[in-house]
Formats: sequence, C-alpha cells, structure tokens
Amino acid sequence: MKSKLAIVLAAILSLTAAAAFAQHAFPSKPVTIVVPYPPGGSNDVFGRALAKGLSDLWKIPVIVDNRPGAGGSIGAGIVSRAAPDGYTLCFLSSSFTTNAAVQPNLPFDPINGFTPIAMVAKGPMILTVSNKLGVASTLELFAMARKDPGKLNYGSSGLGSTNHFATELLMEAAGIKMTHIPYKGMSPAVTDEIAGNVDVLVASAPSIYEQVKAGRVRALGVTSLAPSKVLPGLVPVAQMGAPGYNFELWWGVLAPPKMPSDVAALLNADVNRVLALPEMKELFQREGAEPAPMSVTEFSDTIGREIAGWKKVAATAHIQAE
Repeated sequence: MKSKLAIVLAAILSLTAAAAFAQHAFPSKPVTIVVPYPPGGSNDVFGRALAKGLSDLWKIPVIVDNRPGAGGSIGAGIVSRAAPDGYTLCFLSSSFTTNAAVQPNLPFDPINGFTPIAMVAKGPMILTVSNKLGVASTLELFAMARKDPGKLNYGSSGLGSTNHFATELLMEAAGIKMTHIPYKGMSPAVTDEIAGNVDVLVASAPSIYEQVKAGRVRALGVTSLAPSKVLPGLVPVAQMGAPGYNFELWWGVLAPPKMPSDVAALLNADVNRVLALPEMKELFQREGAEPAPMSVTEFSDTIGREIAGWKKVAATAHIQAE
C-alpha cells in the first residue's frame, strides 16, 4: 500500500514539476524588439538581423517595432514601463549613454529603469578632414589647431550627439581647441566637409567611409584604442598624438527593470549564439562594426561607466542637449 502511495505521489510531483517547467518555458509567444529610431539606420538594420536570428533559433516570431522620437527616448520609455518577462526588449546604441549624460528630464531612469541584456556589436568612428585643409596626418592637424586655438572648426550631427562627445574627448586627449558647428543630422555635416565649410568631422564608417574611398575627404585615423578589423589600414588616433583616446560606438539590447536573472541570462546566451552566426559577422562588417558578445554583468558595468564618464565630459565641455 505504501509503495503504491509513494508511486502515486512521485507521479504527482513529476507532473507538477513538468507543468511548472512548461509554464515558465521561454519564449512561448512572440517577442517584440522596440527600435526607438526610424527604419533604415544602423539600429534598425542590426535590430532586424538580430530579430531574425532569434526567431530562427526559438522557432517563435520576433517582431521589430520602430518607435522613433525624442532621440530614442520615446521607444526606450515604452520598454522601461513594460512587464519584465522578456517579451518586450529594446535595441539601441551608445547614444543611450551620451543622451543620459546631458538630458536631465528623461522619462526613465537610465540606470535603474532597465535590465541590460547584451551588447551586440561595436565599431570605431573615423577622424576625417576636408581636402581643402591641406593636412595629411593627425600630427599636422593638431599642430595647426595649437597654432591658432579655435580657428579650425568641427562638425557634428547635433549638440550632445555621439560624434560631438567623440570630438570633445579627442580635443581633450590632443590638447587642442576647435570651434563646434552642430548640424541637424550627419548628412549636412558630411556635405559641408566635402565643400570645405567644415574642417574636421568624426563620423561613423557608414556615414563617411564611402566619401573617404572616393577621395572627397581625407581619413586620418580611427577612434578605437587598437587597430580595427573593420577598417584595416587606418591607424588609431591614440597612437598619433592623442594618447589614450578611445571612442567606439556600440549597439545592444535592454529589457524592462527587475527582470528575473534567469530570463536575462537565457536572453544573453541566445543573443550571443546569434552573434556567432557567419551572416551576422558579415552584416556587421558591411556596416563598419563587429560582434561584441558580453555577459549581462559586463554590459551593465559598461553602461554605468559610460554614463558617469560622459557626464564628466559634458560638464567640462559645457555640453547640453538641444
């Protein structure tokens, strides 16, 4: 009798455990990745590629939802207020940390309002100059800037943009001063550099590299601390007159706050599995980036460190958001 009871109890416990496991299996329904920018940019391109990779892996639809506006804050705010169950994610870039450094009234807490999941990719920017400037190296550029502080100008895609921060950091490392000309986006800044109205422009590879290869502007180096695999032949600016200079764009995935650690770990592991696919590496290469797998903790530490660092740069350079 006792043995029969034990068998029944064991069966009940087994069924209960199986039901609990099935209930918590993830994912069991479609997942949404919010891209807080319009279609067509790097965030959208990378986000859609990641969505396809995860959908193929999970055999579950992964939907990309573009929610542009307010420099990415609208879409990010939607994710920050969502349920922390893993079914609503946000795909964004390093502008998240620069925005957090200069915008005091964001509709979310950039540190505690999210659960960092995974860095997806990273890539350097390129230091370029107008052909009309007549310099062929960073050392020549820096010497010209020191000779007459503030005479040279540099363009950016707007106040508080990533390339604004990148250039302010460069001037600090090189000990130079140039005058900032903010534009409404990168395209007009590139156009004016080609025309000679802008002397210096630090820009992402997708924004400027075709102009470099066509000879319309001159590339002096990359902003990463080490040589870049995606931009071979360009030497780091840190090795040519700006010691310690390092600025890399990154793209990554955030989730709502207070997500269970096991769900965050599962998402991180599966994102990293997708990043190892050859087609993902090829896509990143075309866009001037490379896969950058990290643990949840490493990505969280990166975000916190960058926000703190950019706040210092913003205070020193008096950078304020538009």
